[in-house]
Amino acid sequence: MDTPDLEIQLKTLPNQPGVYQYYDKEGTLIYVGKAKNLKKRVSSYFTKTHENGKTRVLVRKIANIKHIVVDTETDALLLENNLIKKYKPRYNVLLKDDKSYPWICIKNERFPRVFSTRRVFKDGSEYFGPYTSGKTVYTLLDLIRGLYSLRTCNFNLSEEKVDAGKYKVCLEYHLGNCKGACEGLETEAEYNENIKAIKEILKGNFKDSLSQFKTQMKQYAANMQFEEAQKIKEKIQVLENYQAKSTIVNPKISNVDVFSIMSDESYGYVNFLQLSYGSIIRSHTLEIKKKLDETDAALLGLAITEIRQRFNSNSKEIYVPFKLDLGEDVKVTVPKLGDKKHILDLSLRNAKYFRMDRFKQMKIVDPDRHANRIMAQMKADLRLSEAPRHIECFDNSNIQGTHPVAACVVFKNGKPSKKDYRHFNIKTVEGPDDFASMEEVVYRRYKRLLDEDRPLPHLIIIDGGKGQLSSALKSLDALDLRGKIAVIGIAKRLEELFYPDDPIPLYLDKKSETLKIIQQLRNEAHRFGIEHHRNKRSKTALNTELETIPGIGEKTVVELLKHFKSAKRVAHAKLDELEAVVGVSRAEKVYRYYHGK
Repeated sequence: MDTPDLEIQLKTLPNQPGVYQYYDKEGTLIYVGKAKNLKKRVSSYFTKTHENGKTRVLVRKIANIKHIVVDTETDALLLENNLIKKYKPRYNVLLKDDKSYPWICIKNERFPRVFSTRRVFKDGSEYFGPYTSGKTVYTLLDLIRGLYSLRTCNFNLSEEKVDAGKYKVCLEYHLGNCKGACEGLETEAEYNENIKAIKEILKGNFKDSLSQFKTQMKQYAANMQFEEAQKIKEKIQVLENYQAKSTIVNPKISNVDVFSIMSDESYGYVNFLQLSYGSIIRSHTLEIKKKLDETDAALLGLAITEIRQRFNSNSKEIYVPFKLDLGEDVKVTVPKLGDKKHILDLSLRNAKYFRMDRFKQMKIVDPDRHANRIMAQMKADLRLSEAPRHIECFDNSNIQGTHPVAACVVFKNGKPSKKDYRHFNIKTVEGPDDFASMEEVVYRRYKRLLDEDRPLPHLIIIDGGKGQLSSALKSLDALDLRGKIAVIGIAKRLEELFYPDDPIPLYLDKKSETLKIIQQLRNEAHRFGIEHHRNKRSKTALNTELETIPGIGEKTVVELLKHFKSAKRVAHAKLDELEAVVGVSRAEKVYRYYHGK
């Protein structure tokens, strides 16, 4: 049977929750999505204009639509997640990280062993985890073994074999790490009480164990068994120390999952914290590669489903930074203040640090990818038509109206290109006129680039507000470059970005990488300009000092500077060195001026 036209397929879609699948003309699955209302959601792809280019390409490629109706939106979330993981459609986000994680297993056997494993078997054993860090597992196991005496052998300690005396105690018994269950020296009931306490510790509940140890300590003390009481006291201290380190919020916050998201134009980073009795028992950050212009809400919804499946979480309450519809089975809370907000902020901080670490690694492993990401971010933030791979920034420097100079610094791919930096001495402007000075240097810079047929920048940044920006635009108009190069002005006080013919400034997020690069450009231009200005003033001051020496004229000053290169070297020269250049009489006058009699 032939596939019906898309228009007919759209009309026949149900108004039910479910999952939709887009196929191209070759029959390849290219996108999977979920919806509360399949008909409305799928129709929106074909009835509105999409700003994102990739979404427009996706829509053009759709040749066939299939759908699966489910009972609830929760079911739709789960099904969408499973289909994306199974088929990895080209236009769906990429959920990385399919590695296996360690668990702590309490074996289903008489006198259960407690150990770490990466393989889960359906044999009736209890598994706690998975844990995202092997270090966490080893820390917990060390804690448990320090508190409770457990067997480490893998013998089958059935009642018949123990009664028959099949096994003998090993070195662990003599070291005090095991109580000899293999010879019947420990009862099954006593051992299982310890296992019960261990399960509570693994859930993050230390209250029962602490209470039990304190009772034991008092009993030993009352019976004058002070050495045994001291051992129990040491165990209490170990447990309390571990509890203090792991408890970071109100202990009443228990069995809660916390999710936060940090994203840029290419990736989303979702952090997951699982809380039990105020302790973080699990932390994980999932990196999601975007394929279309996915919103943070869409990414977070998908990530929550994936993470809860992966870590086998059945928490009934979730803390998130904004409202999400995750079905009726889960209570979604958006904390505004207090301990709940504190733990959400902690989760977001983890996501930010993970993102920063990824960027640092990226700079080392793949610097081109890092540069491309920065350029794409700047293009989007500054509303440019192309990535600003070549940026030039201008700054004027004049102190009390003297020695006006200007600086032009150049960044390529987000990094300083110092060999392309240029200084300008202001030639046509009298007095301290920043606007006229800016007009002069911008004209001179780009007149020269045009004459020498050198590449023009993608973006010009003017250090100053509307006035300096207008002056720069006059020069670009004179050179017929208006509209061919993007130009913005940055005002110092509030970090406002001004655009030509737009009275309303743009304010970037104070922590954005785009603003940081613009500030770096501005600061570098200021530093470079001030350095030139300082050198010029110093040179003038020293030259003037030479000219003020009695009996020394301009011709002598020129001879001295030509030989010694600077006034400072003249001041430190020996008398015979000066005589060799300007003769005995004038040499004595210069030497006497700097060194006295």
